[in-house]
Amino acid sequence: MTTVNITRDILHRQIRDKRAAAFQRSYHVTDPFIKRLGLEAELQGHTGCVNCLEWNEQGDLLASGSDDQHAIIWDPFRHKKLTTMHTGHAANIFSVKFLPHSGDRILITGAADTKVHVHDLSVKETIHMFSDHTNRVKRIATAPMWPNTFWSAAEDGIIRQYDLRESSKRSEVLIDLTEFCGQLVEAKCLAVNPRDNNYMAVGANGPFVRLYDIRMINNYRKSVNQSTSAAVHTFCEREKPIPDGAGQYYVAGHLPVKLPDYNNRLRVLVATYVTFSPDGTELLVNMGGEQVYLFDLTFKQKPYTFLLPKKCQSSTGDVQNGKTTNGVSNGIFLPTSHIRIAGSKMRSSSTELPAHLETIKQQANDAFARQQWTQAIQLYSLGIHQASCNAMLYGNRAAAYMKRKWDGDHYDALRDCLKALTLNPGHLKAHFRLARCLFELKYVSEALECLDDFKGKFPEQAQSSACDSLDKDIKAALFTKTETAEDKKANSSIRFHSFKRKESIPEDELVLRERSFDYKHRYCGHCNTTTDIKEANFFGSKGQYIVSGSDDGSFFIWEKETTNLVRILQGDESIVNCLQPHPNYCFLATSGIDPVVRLWNPRPETETENGRVVEDMESAAQANQRRMNADPLEVMLLNMGYRITGLRGVGPDGSDDEDSSEGQVQCRPS
Repeated sequence: MTTVNITRDILHRQIRDKRAAAFQRSYHVTDPFIKRLGLEAELQGHTGCVNCLEWNEQGDLLASGSDDQHAIIWDPFRHKKLTTMHTGHAANIFSVKFLPHSGDRILITGAADTKVHVHDLSVKETIHMFSDHTNRVKRIATAPMWPNTFWSAAEDGIIRQYDLRESSKRSEVLIDLTEFCGQLVEAKCLAVNPRDNNYMAVGANGPFVRLYDIRMINNYRKSVNQSTSAAVHTFCEREKPIPDGAGQYYVAGHLPVKLPDYNNRLRVLVATYVTFSPDGTELLVNMGGEQVYLFDLTFKQKPYTFLLPKKCQSSTGDVQNGKTTNGVSNGIFLPTSHIRIAGSKMRSSSTELPAHLETIKQQANDAFARQQWTQAIQLYSLGIHQASCNAMLYGNRAAAYMKRKWDGDHYDALRDCLKALTLNPGHLKAHFRLARCLFELKYVSEALECLDDFKGKFPEQAQSSACDSLDKDIKAALFTKTETAEDKKANSSIRFHSFKRKESIPEDELVLRERSFDYKHRYCGHCNTTTDIKEANFFGSKGQYIVSGSDDGSFFIWEKETTNLVRILQGDESIVNCLQPHPNYCFLATSGIDPVVRLWNPRPETETENGRVVEDMESAAQANQRRMNADPLEVMLLNMGYRITGLRGVGPDGSDDEDSSEGQVQCRPS
């Protein structure tokens, strides 16, 4: 964590009253508080699963919605129920929101009965009922800059916009995803950027998360309506539903290419929750069927799609941060003796580490030797956080990822290898591991090209057992491929085109997918396969921590920048779905299948026992990874209370089924 001078800040708080609020925001979530986080109270009042939670702006009220079709307003500090009202819904409530600038008087609910209701809490009456959606309403979103406006996302694939100033009882369609993805698309979640309310993130089934400019869409619609009213009729093309530049997509780079495999195993990818960081510069996504991803909205990264030319050795394109500058779309050129790596001279001395980081690296190497892959990854990540220009740490972490082999690990290893080669073009192990990663990610032709390049660059390694083994694996895979050369060429963008849907995907949608940006960080350990309302949130005024619910009844806490798992707490008897951090305090509200709301805060230092803490975090995380890859029938039985062998209490080396004979090249970390 960042070093701070708390003594100076305390002094300023005492002298200047206006600094008190800033002090509170800066220090309300810290590492010691996270380590002492425990259960404070259980709020009882619902009779069904609690599917949604929402703090008011001041943080002195907490709203909850449930399968019992009731909304409850709580005093969280006195653990009291203030208001209970039947919302008028005929099915489970999935979303609840306070309308900004309403004095916490107006509450909005969305439910499985396809309805959106607006309630006046002061008189406990429903004042507006909207019935425009045709499928379950999953999320409501509000924005401080739009005090009378709110939005809803539903499984009919439509995002609707509501303005309570309008006399009409109907809403307007803001975004219709069915025009881009066909009739099977379902909108699952949405969020508005807290710093710039013109931007909205939308999550749906499938690996892509969409970011839209609301103002641009509304202005475009007005101009289209004005031109239509002018009675100018031509035979021009149909107007686009969304103007160019109003949408930007984000996706974890490996997911689209994995989608056919996931579909074959009945494993569904769906964004169950999206939210922005407190400063609006980052987007957090809980990807159902996979992991939690953080996208940087300022420093955007293109996915590593590897549309490599056939002769990368003859290329003269410059490589900068893993990307080429020679105009090949999304192409990554492998560093060779013929390619100049930008900044390589300046970073040539970066292999030397300070003493304390050398100690961390050695601890990570020791964990790797004990086959404790997750521990090794966390230690390498800690070192990388403090020495981001050290190629050796990236190369070593890549080796640990490749050994652990959780979902997405080979893609993270590939990213690390490319980073290592950018910092040090002569990194032998990173180059070989890159070829292995390409092979594991099904980029077989590119893997062969990378391996051939490796042999040319390091001829003394060409006859090693590891090199020979990988060469045989790659050529066997190429031999068994039934694709023709034309098919292979057509599938070079398989990340985006291999959606086996009955509906055809419009060209505009394909372009947006091709232009999507990759993630910055990935958070592993939880399981999100059973419910489609599971949340992940920033915790802390600066979003220093990431929290997420899980199908194993726990919730997980990670450090945002290192991605290291720091705490697991048992939050429900079955599944934790909702986690809403308090806006000002180290105070967390959670809910799930149990008909209660649980409140968590730092417990006294004198409190020695915390029965909610999951001590063996590595085994819990590994069990969740196995659970995500389990047969759907096994998962169903597990959710019914049965214990399936191999899904619980897995040891630290349980997932390693890789051949340990790696020859000369990749035997151990550097």
